[in-house]
Amino acid sequence: MKLKAVFPVLPLLALTAPPLLAMADMPLGSRSNGGSVYTGAVARTVRAMIEYTRWPSRQEPVRLCVAGAAQHAGQLDGIRLSDGRRVERRNVSASPGGIAGCNVLYLGNLSIAQQRQLTTAVRGRGVLTIAEADPGNAAEAMFALTYQPKGLSFRMNIDAISRSGLKVDPRVLRVAQGGL
Repeated sequence: MKLKAVFPVLPLLALTAPPLLAMADMPLGSRSNGGSVYTGAVARTVRAMIEYTRWPSRQEPVRLCVAGAAQHAGQLDGIRLSDGRRVERRNVSASPGGIAGCNVLYLGNLSIAQQRQLTTAVRGRGVLTIAEADPGNAAEAMFALTYQPKGLSFRMNIDAISRSGLKVDPRVLRVAQGGL
């Protein structure tokens, strides 16, 4: 089941879940250092997704791996979570052998076949998967970013989440369904 998140209608969420609020209202920034206008919104969204994901054991630091050329991943370096943990970014090869040790797999601009090969390789291994360039989520990542002229949203694949071995906070599911 794939759901689309709708963000700008969540004013009450600010009282209950600040990291999700950041995800729920992703205004676009200005283009800086050759990055895209989506770069800041992507960083805030990815941070919020990590905040609301629980691994079977605590990850310190959380290893975020970027596979493929990522157009909007310029601010994924230096993320710090609300509990003080660091998110450590590294670029990896777009092959199943290159993604060992990843807690989060951010799929850049890769073919659907390459993305699917990677999502299949981490299935059931406790790896959060986020696709940057697959708005229809054909590669079966847990989350697929979607871009609109005035903001960023995402699609969720509940089947992929349930097969992952991770627990995603139900508030993320409500955001993806467009409610509180």
